[in-house]
Amino acid sequence: MSWTTTRLKYICMDAGQYGLNVSAQDYSSSGFRLIRTSDIDVNGRLRSRDGAVYVDASLEKRHKVKDGDLLLSRSGTLGRALLLTDVEEPSTYAGYLVRFRPRPSTEPRFMAYMAASRGFQAAIEADAVTSTIQNFNAERYANITIMLPPLDEQRRIANFLDAETAFMDTQAQLRSRQRVALDELSLSVIDDAFKAVAESPQVRLGYVALVQSGVTVDGGRERGDDVVTLPYLRVANVQAGYVMLDNISEISVPRRTAAASQLRPGDVLMTEGGDLDKLGRGTVWHGEIENCLHQNHVFAVRPNIQALAPEYLALLTRTPMARKYFESTGNKTTNLASTSSGKIRDFRVPLADLNMQRSIVRKVDVRLRSISQVEEQISVQAKLLAERRQALITAAVTGQFDVTTTSRASAPGGIA
Repeated sequence: MSWTTTRLKYICMDAGQYGLNVSAQDYSSSGFRLIRTSDIDVNGRLRSRDGAVYVDASLEKRHKVKDGDLLLSRSGTLGRALLLTDVEEPSTYAGYLVRFRPRPSTEPRFMAYMAASRGFQAAIEADAVTSTIQNFNAERYANITIMLPPLDEQRRIANFLDAETAFMDTQAQLRSRQRVALDELSLSVIDDAFKAVAESPQVRLGYVALVQSGVTVDGGRERGDDVVTLPYLRVANVQAGYVMLDNISEISVPRRTAAASQLRPGDVLMTEGGDLDKLGRGTVWHGEIENCLHQNHVFAVRPNIQALAPEYLALLTRTPMARKYFESTGNKTTNLASTSSGKIRDFRVPLADLNMQRSIVRKVDVRLRSISQVEEQISVQAKLLAERRQALITAAVTGQFDVTTTSRASAPGGIA
């Protein structure tokens, strides 16, 4: 078996064709489907037509795609690849994608697997240009060095990987469905717990809590002399049931502004905007970061702890009752939604006595911890599957083993 070392551009007859530059205002409901980087999933597959966009225009030949074309992302999801197969409708592709059309002597599936291998991805990372976003141009892609076997061997490798990755992808889909089921179970546990207080008085949240607005991020703000630089939370940091502290930003503001937007332990963080299903999601701030502020798109709800337990309120924001309230009262645009401090104050709370509130929190916490442990195990399994998938692809497209004599159990990264 004779393998040769070459470059991507030499195995393509159309190497490095940029996509169509079109703005969102020019999208149409019919015409050519516009494939964007966001339409390609992590395993290099085209997402469903849900959310697809179209352009109704006369296109040049170079902007039309056909079966066998390989699209590579050059920004954002850098290196993500999509092999077009069984194109069901006239399609084109957006400007942050680059098209490579293989020669007849190149098996398109082999080229796509090669693009997903560790070596190819490492070459991208080593040569990436970093500015405000990662950007990798067509020339850099075209000059990546690859190893290429004869056409018959390319096809054997592609056939082997088609079968093996299909098995792994099925396992990954099962893990994904398990995570969805666990999310639904968590919501069911919370909803069931609050049935115990269904007959409690419904009290306007503004009567038992203060709603504090956050600091506006404004680079042109007049700061003056009395300025402090402090960490602050953004919407992305506030998740359902926990605060994500992996990426905390800092902001410089006048000391008086900082004092008015500083978080206190026991505050319930509630988001102002984003996806409709995330409006008003709440989690308790326990003072994880000293002197931390919050952005104006995150409200800090400060309960009167003599009447309302913060943990009880945070759980309440995850119930169907709360979701229905915030989704029905939210201001909606094409892609986003928002709520307001007034609507948060108007939210009705089933105000059980504190002992009952704390009892509900304890019972739910025990159940959610058990569910969380299972979720962590599933996440580990999903990560291992992804790593093994890429390891198998890498070994196959670099000739580290003979695919004709390898079973799933014995293949590098394989699963028995």
